[in-house]
Amino acid sequence: MTHDGEGAAHAEEAFETCPYVKTRIMCGGKREGWRDFDEEYLRYRSTFNRTEDAPSGDDPMVMFFSSGTTGYPKLAMHSHKYPLGHFITAHYWHCVEPDGLHFTISDTGWGKALWGKLYGQWMNECAVFVYDFDRFNAHDILPMFAKYNITTFCAPPTMYRFLIREDISKYDLSSIKCACTAGEALNPEVFNLFKKTTGLSIMEAFGQTETTLVLGNFAGTTPKIGSMGKPSPLFDVDLVDPNGNPVKAGEPGEIVIRTDKEIPAGLFLGYYGNQEATDTVWHDGLYHTRDMAWRDEDGYFWYVSRTDDVIKSSGYRIGPFEIESVIMELPYVLECGVSAAPDEIRGQVVKASIVLTKGIEGTEELKKDIQNYVKKRTAPYKYPRIVVFRDELPKTISGKIQRNKL
Repeated sequence: MTHDGEGAAHAEEAFETCPYVKTRIMCGGKREGWRDFDEEYLRYRSTFNRTEDAPSGDDPMVMFFSSGTTGYPKLAMHSHKYPLGHFITAHYWHCVEPDGLHFTISDTGWGKALWGKLYGQWMNECAVFVYDFDRFNAHDILPMFAKYNITTFCAPPTMYRFLIREDISKYDLSSIKCACTAGEALNPEVFNLFKKTTGLSIMEAFGQTETTLVLGNFAGTTPKIGSMGKPSPLFDVDLVDPNGNPVKAGEPGEIVIRTDKEIPAGLFLGYYGNQEATDTVWHDGLYHTRDMAWRDEDGYFWYVSRTDDVIKSSGYRIGPFEIESVIMELPYVLECGVSAAPDEIRGQVVKASIVLTKGIEGTEELKKDIQNYVKKRTAPYKYPRIVVFRDELPKTISGKIQRNKL
């Protein structure tokens, strides 16, 4: 199914290698060889007569690409159970209500759209607000909350960073009852500034294209600033070392989902046409997220980095997120991405790529100020030995910073 001529043309190119495609459906237009959805859907019944051979359960239902933060996107395949996993997403994290209006900022072609525009929200009888844009503009978004009475909101941290750099006190955001974020870790400074202005705690959570909501600050819980929350009851979550052994509280480990006893609804079936990639992340009864975190004594999880984003400098293992969060405290920093840079002596050193707010000049003196600020607030060996100023940071379409391109 496609909605425009350009998309149809690309699909037709793919059909040459997909002989099993039988039906082509177009929305909002006509094209030779394609069925017209707008004209034909009224002819069909509103009920589906399920037969014995009707797809269901573990049969494949939907596929979508991973965000590709560290490499080429892979096609994650989900079963008919996948939508059920998002009941928790919408009801206990987004906190949607039947008389509410939910707004998730996400391009419709990505997995996050299914998190926030379709499955869980509709199962909870909540209406969904959809606004498409070519380029994010906080001035366009902010007036919409009062105009359309949007009650629940979810956006990636990147969008919140842009929102708080505006004078959001000039806008009426009183209709919002719950604000959430996922996609990458949320900087504490963003949390604090948003709450100071709106009174709302941004409820952070963690999941992947391959899963539904894995960790979250759920309804009825008290969020800890900077924490991803606790495991969803849907998943058996643990933290393990490189050998697959559980780590103690306070120690960093890779976030894994245990599947030796059962495979939960919401966990993907595998990467389509790529068994090798599937076996790399899913083996020995564990699905490996390749994201690292540590767990405190209360069971809250705290993000560290992607396993391949860890900076190894002079024997130390440094997570970029901690340094990014410190740098984000500076009022003249709009965005920051921390990555590894090769070094002959230390192996790797910390590099900070920074986008400054309008009107601030990136001088050598400012670089030294940033380095000294980090030294005073983290272990001295973690400060960025390299600081560069950029007009923008490379991101995926879903808004995640691509550290491997820094």
